[in-house]
Amino acid sequence: MAPFRAPSAGRGQVGRVAVLDTLAPYARILRSPTYRPLWLGQVVSNVGDTLHYVALVVLLFRLTGSGAVLAALSLAQILVGLALGPIAGVLVDRFDRRTLMIVADLARAALAAALAFTGNAPVAFGLAMALTAAGVPFRPAQQALLPSLVDADDLLAANSVGWSTEQATQIVASALAGALLLAWGAAPAFLLNAASFGFSALMLSRLPARHHPEVAEERGPLGGFWAEARAGLAFAGRDAFVGPLLLIQGLAALATGGTSALLVVLASRHLHLPPAAFSWLLLAIGAGALVGPFLLPRRFGPDPRLVFWPYVWRGLGDVLLAVLTPFPVALFLLFTYGLGTSTGAVTYSTVVQRRIPDALRGRVFATLDAVWAAGEIASIGLAGIIVDRAGIVAVYLGGGALLVLAGVLGILMPGTRGMGPDAGRRRPG
Repeated sequence: MAPFRAPSAGRGQVGRVAVLDTLAPYARILRSPTYRPLWLGQVVSNVGDTLHYVALVVLLFRLTGSGAVLAALSLAQILVGLALGPIAGVLVDRFDRRTLMIVADLARAALAAALAFTGNAPVAFGLAMALTAAGVPFRPAQQALLPSLVDADDLLAANSVGWSTEQATQIVASALAGALLLAWGAAPAFLLNAASFGFSALMLSRLPARHHPEVAEERGPLGGFWAEARAGLAFAGRDAFVGPLLLIQGLAALATGGTSALLVVLASRHLHLPPAAFSWLLLAIGAGALVGPFLLPRRFGPDPRLVFWPYVWRGLGDVLLAVLTPFPVALFLLFTYGLGTSTGAVTYSTVVQRRIPDALRGRVFATLDAVWAAGEIASIGLAGIIVDRAGIVAVYLGGGALLVLAGVLGILMPGTRGMGPDAGRRRPG
């Protein structure tokens, strides 16, 4: 008689264990009492933001009938972020970040509600600008606050969950926005956005307050404001990772601002797609962005090189989009673009959060955002000239080549070359 052997685990059981092990960090972070309120608030707020964006575009176009007004809106919103970014960075490092985010949410709630009751285009445009201005400090405050809410080992999971749920809510809310506007018009969308900001403020009020004693002791309310802004910029410029990152971020924004803005032109003039098919291109990007944070960053950790490899493959993808025209190929390339963008974004946030001291984190994030905004404005303007004179293919060939260059420079720069996943973790001393 053959000896008794205990049944071995089948492949299915091993696979389930592997899946549970992969999902464990994300489940743990969603159970965190200090992270979950922030996450829930942003899930609801992101739905409101998407409804608001669609409703604002519809409202302004209905009131003016002008596409130029919509272009001016996009440009003005970027300029507002660029102008107020340095100020926002100092505010984030000077005051309690949770309180600053709550004030930003409440101000935006009031402005979004006001939009529901206006039928005047200049007033609507002005309210939209004010809402953008009120929200400028929110994102750097959120990025600077996160490391104080979660353990260092959970920071990558927290950024991954935040990014992916943002993409998921945008996909779902975009699908709902059309039906909502068709049935009830723009006003309910603005009111829902106002309510979402209120809910976010309520969730933020459940987070612990974080005081900055060194700010309160050393400075008055307004003294040294610009000196603080210069100190943040000086730190960013001399840091071995962030300093070169400023240049590379500028190049990447210069490469991608125009291609992103003119994707609809590529779809029409080069891929020869009907208008309805354009939404499939956006869906492919969104699907890639949704799953990206759970793949490469999970496998390799917050390796600084993962910030820049996506530049290389998105740049190559833009070149291929300029050369190839089959629709399935375009869908695949844009899916990988979303995959790479999300991988780079999550890694970027985690590395900078780990590397930069808490007292400077808001200013550094605001500086990086301002550099990106400046490059994006220049890119959109340049692409608008090129597309009229040389065509959309030239825009994508040039943008793709420049993005590959930015990625290669980032991979080879001293701040990342030869470094592994712990490179972004700041050493004591």
